[in-house]
Amino acid sequence: MIEETNQNVDVNNRWRTATPGHQGWQRTARPDDPNRYLMISTDCHCNEPSGLWAERMDEKYRKRLPHIETDEKGVKWMISEGWQKSRAPDFAFKFEGEDLERNKAGYDPQQRIADHARDGIDAEVIFPNKGLLMWATQDAEFGAAQCKVYNDWAWEMFGPYNSFMSPMAAVMTSDVNLAIAEIRRVAKMGFRGLTLPCKPIFGNYDSRHPNYNLAMYEPMWQAIDEVGLPITFHISTGRDPRAARKDGGAVINYVSHSLSPTIEPIANLCASGVIERHPKIHFAAIECGIGWVPWALDAMDEAYRKHHMWSFPKLPKMPSEYFRSNGATTFQEDRVGLDLAVKYDLVDNFMWANDYPHHEGVWPHSAESIERQMGHLSEAQRAKILGLNAARIFNFDVDGLLQRRNTAIN
Repeated sequence: MIEETNQNVDVNNRWRTATPGHQGWQRTARPDDPNRYLMISTDCHCNEPSGLWAERMDEKYRKRLPHIETDEKGVKWMISEGWQKSRAPDFAFKFEGEDLERNKAGYDPQQRIADHARDGIDAEVIFPNKGLLMWATQDAEFGAAQCKVYNDWAWEMFGPYNSFMSPMAAVMTSDVNLAIAEIRRVAKMGFRGLTLPCKPIFGNYDSRHPNYNLAMYEPMWQAIDEVGLPITFHISTGRDPRAARKDGGAVINYVSHSLSPTIEPIANLCASGVIERHPKIHFAAIECGIGWVPWALDAMDEAYRKHHMWSFPKLPKMPSEYFRSNGATTFQEDRVGLDLAVKYDLVDNFMWANDYPHHEGVWPHSAESIERQMGHLSEAQRAKILGLNAARIFNFDVDGLLQRRNTAIN
């Protein structure tokens, strides 16, 4: 069915309003339900000022920052140190309706507050937008300088709202000492969590490059353990996600080069002994969906058992157990993953997000999306996935969030 209140939605977004409803639910995700579930979106994005890094970075770095160049034929190209040269999208004039609204959203905290109230969101975890390119370099100092600029700006912008509008601090991890220094700095500032690239050395796979499973990263894990902040790995970091061109490229890149590489840091942490040594570290893969998780956990355990002659270190638990105790993944719409959540004991590991304001997200129709996916779950299971898991991992004050909601209502 389609809700009558959404009849004015433009034709390209009408599908977002389809819902089977919430008959039989004791609580809903509807913005006008005063008893709605605690709603924490674990993947939202800021919209950084276009000149942020150019204005704040040392002059020696400015020419290396991502930028647009126009060739002799008038074609605009996106130039980034780590990404291959790609044609810059120049179709802003084509955006209309809700697509145009999403394209202009997310710049200002007060706008975000209003937009999330419209969608029924109590709190959000915020990731970079333009800043996802900060890690697209093999120059550790250049990457670390970009992360510092972003972190300072993010705290200036969102720090006053951190109880419900929480940015993750970006950390360049290709140099362990630089990473540790920034981890300690942002922890003192008050950040609620960290976001690391999916691979510490940007680019295609190279066995000579260090990765998170190696002993050289032990001091970084120790520092993260000491500051007590969760770590996240967002899609499209670590390597260029725009590897495919021409027919089908958008789909190929999204599935093969953006989503699936997020499995790698999860396997690194679960199989290498990092979580065994640091059981207080919680980690989450962001925007990669959840349907792959049962398969990946079984695959890790299968490899550990069948390749026992090569599987080191020898761990007291199976790799999947470290994920279930310490790991999580986020999704916007993943019916397959939700169908498997109860069967494979992963309700405590899945976290919902509306991905505001991105087009692949579900804002401002989160309630309808949730109703399409979660009708088979129990009230308690929905409550965990929609907010309580996030509150536990990111240390949100549940009572404080509900009090803020009630204050806004009254």
